[in-house]
Amino acid sequence: MTKQIHLAAHFPGVNNTTVWSDPASGSQIDFESFRHLARTAERGKFDFFFLAEGLRLREAKGRIHDLDVVGRPESLTVLAALAAVTTHLGLAATVNSTFNEPYEVARRLASLDHLSGGRAAWNVVTSFDAFTGENFRRGGFLDESDRYSRAKEFLETARELWDSWAPDAVAADPEAGRFLRPGGVTAFRHQGRHFDISGLFNVPRGPQGHPVIIQAGDSDEGREFAASSADVIFSRHSRLEEGRAFYRDVKRRLAAYGRRPEDLKILPAVTYVLGDTDAEAAERAAEIRRAQVGPQTAIYFLEAVWGRDLSAYDPDGPLPDIEPDLEEGVTRGHAAFRRDRGEVVAKWRALAEEKNLSIRELAIEVSSPQTFIGTPRAVADEIDHFVQTDAADGFIFVPHLTPGGLDDLVDKVVPLLQEKGVFRTEYTGPTLRDHLGLAPRDPASGDSALRDLGTRDSALRDLPLRDPAAPVPAPRTKENR
Repeated sequence: MTKQIHLAAHFPGVNNTTVWSDPASGSQIDFESFRHLARTAERGKFDFFFLAEGLRLREAKGRIHDLDVVGRPESLTVLAALAAVTTHLGLAATVNSTFNEPYEVARRLASLDHLSGGRAAWNVVTSFDAFTGENFRRGGFLDESDRYSRAKEFLETARELWDSWAPDAVAADPEAGRFLRPGGVTAFRHQGRHFDISGLFNVPRGPQGHPVIIQAGDSDEGREFAASSADVIFSRHSRLEEGRAFYRDVKRRLAAYGRRPEDLKILPAVTYVLGDTDAEAAERAAEIRRAQVGPQTAIYFLEAVWGRDLSAYDPDGPLPDIEPDLEEGVTRGHAAFRRDRGEVVAKWRALAEEKNLSIRELAIEVSSPQTFIGTPRAVADEIDHFVQTDAADGFIFVPHLTPGGLDDLVDKVVPLLQEKGVFRTEYTGPTLRDHLGLAPRDPASGDSALRDLGTRDSALRDLPLRDPAAPVPAPRTKENR
């Protein structure tokens, strides 16, 4: 059976993705940039728009790393604004489970789901380092081995909060206005290793039941977490064979949790470069890569692995002949190469010797390359082949320009996918779960993390509710206060 392709858009801005020197590169902060990219994605009938987020500015050699975006507005705030200028596009934000609390996050996401009419999504991430924790006075408070256990319990707790409101908890009366049905909301009580909270959640159940859950971990523990709890995986496996291997591994894990393969969508992060001919596209791709990995970026890239100040080395010269410092190093807040750095250095040295690569050429070779390069027809065919051969369910596109980096993909490639019959020509439902082909989360269906209402605090369960048939009290005035 022919699979339908899912597409999403990622707003760029960290690492060396964005080509800042391009005259078409715009602001990473102004709302107009977010609006333009989101409206372009919606014009292309994309499933959702995705915002990543960091909680601390990265540092290199004791100074703020000046190749990253600084001053990026908080993600859920941006998405709430985008809800007003889009109608169908899903709105996904990264929210950290290590340095937030379940009640706060559940409330903000339920609010976004209501404001957007059922289009909210949450990319659940963890933080590994005390460096980020210093911003929260929690540096080193959580062992790295515990971060997934906290994330899992965090998500379970958030789902308990969302499920504490029945789907029809709020009703409307023409004369009395809106009222809460008896039994429509139940007190929550969660006691676990990481959280011990009880009370009443103050936001009604959203249109989707639960926002769509996205997960990006690639360790064995991360894959298991995704198989048990996520709706979407934001994958880094953008090459065909490794994509197929990852796809098989994660999909096979779903049965252990009573889930079907179609219950979890795997969407690798990808890039693209178009040209009138394949040769023109390849030439343009090489130019973009050299713009993305300039001399300063190449040195920084190696410093994150070597753990040493390499500013004395020539970016166009050979790799450093010194051994890496495997302690904390000179880069802080960079998660890409925090493990097995000695092995990474050995592999890079072997690759550089084999291909006679300079520092900058190696950085270009091993950092994220463009995924789809060619004419619009060739790119459309390759996207379709990738999905139909089970290397992915779709893609999250990360453009190299802000905010116009998706324009030619939407204008030139999406129509060809629609022509093939593998991508929608119109949205078929209002919610993000509709776009992804996912069922709404219903506490009555048994798929919720909330299993036993009987464990709740019965003293908090009996809420004083107004009878909708009772007379409406007169408005309070100075005279009757």
